[in-house]
Amino acid sequence: MKETAEGSTESEPSVHQEAPLTTAKRIKAILVGSSGNLVEWYDFYVYAAFSLYFAKAFFPEGDQTAQLLNTAAIFAVGFLMRPVGAWYFGRLADRRGRRLSLTAAVLLMCFGSAVIAVTPVYETIGIAAPIILLLARMIQGLSLGGEYGASATYLSEMATPERRGFYSSFQYVTLIGGQLSAMTVLIILQKFVLTGEEIEDWGWRIPFAIGAVLAAIAYFMRRDLVETEAFRRSTKREGSLRALFAHPREVAIVVGLTLGGTLAFYTYTTYMQKFLVNTSGFPKDTATLISASALFIYMLMQPVVGVISDIVGRRPILITFGVLGATLTVPLLTAIGEVRDPLTAFGLVLAGLAVVSCYTAINAVVKAELFPTSVRALGVGLPYALTVAIFGGTAEYVALWLKQAGRESDFYWYVSGAIAVSLIVYASMRDTRNDSAMDERPR
Repeated sequence: MKETAEGSTESEPSVHQEAPLTTAKRIKAILVGSSGNLVEWYDFYVYAAFSLYFAKAFFPEGDQTAQLLNTAAIFAVGFLMRPVGAWYFGRLADRRGRRLSLTAAVLLMCFGSAVIAVTPVYETIGIAAPIILLLARMIQGLSLGGEYGASATYLSEMATPERRGFYSSFQYVTLIGGQLSAMTVLIILQKFVLTGEEIEDWGWRIPFAIGAVLAAIAYFMRRDLVETEAFRRSTKREGSLRALFAHPREVAIVVGLTLGGTLAFYTYTTYMQKFLVNTSGFPKDTATLISASALFIYMLMQPVVGVISDIVGRRPILITFGVLGATLTVPLLTAIGEVRDPLTAFGLVLAGLAVVSCYTAINAVVKAELFPTSVRALGVGLPYALTVAIFGGTAEYVALWLKQAGRESDFYWYVSGAIAVSLIVYASMRDTRNDSAMDERPR
């Protein structure tokens, strides 16, 4: 490759001479890329799934809500690193290739999980324990910030135009699968392996060790990924902030598109387990089972919604999320907070997740379809990561803070209002299925 006057890079002519990918190679690449994505999100979500158990290991004694606030704050700090990761790995993906970026990101996640698995507790090393935990979460946030943009871009570019919604939906299948895997490990430990005291004592280290091993395996799998045709054929390799902000409307759309969706997603997924314990009053193991069961069905919804978007378009699906999310969030969260029957709680949580699926199943492909190849990974990842850091990453902290202040219902309205703002964006944006920057000409 060679440098242009503007600092971007251009491909050598030989890039254009490579043979097109076969359907079998596309499917294999999507499966391998997705499996690595699952491992990344498993490693990240293990923290949320097990925080009920290890909160007191890293912080001084206090009431449960105060300890959860401390772990939620570090959870949020991990999100603050995601924009940095999105910038660095997005730039790497747009200049050097999607494969290299994906491989480097999962290796970094491996390191972060390993550090948490072996860190001594507060009673042993004092304030150094939460500091090390914070640094490890920052490393994981850096990795995950790079994972999203590169992964969404890779899956979207690997798909054929008429199946982009379906294939790209597997990013959230594996994202949810990662969270579900973390919860499954927790359920197995709770029900069959350890007592609650043993998990709080030392058993919480097991899932982090598992994550480090799985991330190492994913690294070796991703080293053999085939590069996308779109990247290989691109004559411009920009991946810079200057190139990204040459598309200000698209950047603004990604922010607005993400705002309500990410807040709703983290409310019904990572925070819901704690909500069921801390507000609804369910035992920890029951809350975990309710959340995991709902998440499993939610995971299966993603390809279905993706297929529908390939038929009717992306915009109607997003508008459906916006309307239902803005109107049903307050009554749903109110009902979940008051419910005492596990089966009813499961149905209510699943209803909320069904609404959120209209965002999660297609948000990645919509973002990828907004940007040209030369800046796609950065465009998908950076504005998304910034928005998630501000709204998604702080969802749990805001919810717990308002609960501690005796104003828990204010959080329900906060989520509903954010979705309403995103609805305005959905109603005014173009339908990217019909007018995609990924196509040579608008369809």
